[in-house]
Amino acid sequence: MKTLLNLIWLIFSGFWMAILYLFAGVLLFITIIGIPLAIASWRIAAFALWPFGRTAIPRRDAGAASCVGNVLWLILAGWWLALGHVLTGIALCITIIGIPLGLANFKLIPISLAPLGVEIVPTDQPFGQR
Repeated sequence: MKTLLNLIWLIFSGFWMAILYLFAGVLLFITIIGIPLAIASWRIAAFALWPFGRTAIPRRDAGAASCVGNVLWLILAGWWLALGHVLTGIALCITIIGIPLGLANFKLIPISLAPLGVEIVPTDQPFGQR
């Protein structure tokens, strides 16, 4: 079932949101200070392409640098991408078939606001590899 949802997601939302994340990553990569944020953006782009069957969990070893990076991310790109998820999620929830896709969009909002200090893992491993 998750493969079917991922394929439908890819067509209606995932491809477009992943392009936005890749674009944000390229813009952030131009600056030296934005390279860690660009890497996080590309990691989320892969998550936005295929979100069903994976989840984001907080990392316990994330320190103050990830908090500072998240504030910088929120100002530069995070709120734009979160707004894209909100608008796309609302549009998808209009139809009954699109409700699971809209909920997946809403699931991506927290990670689009603060991507540093989280790890994306399969849902059958909710506690990571540690």
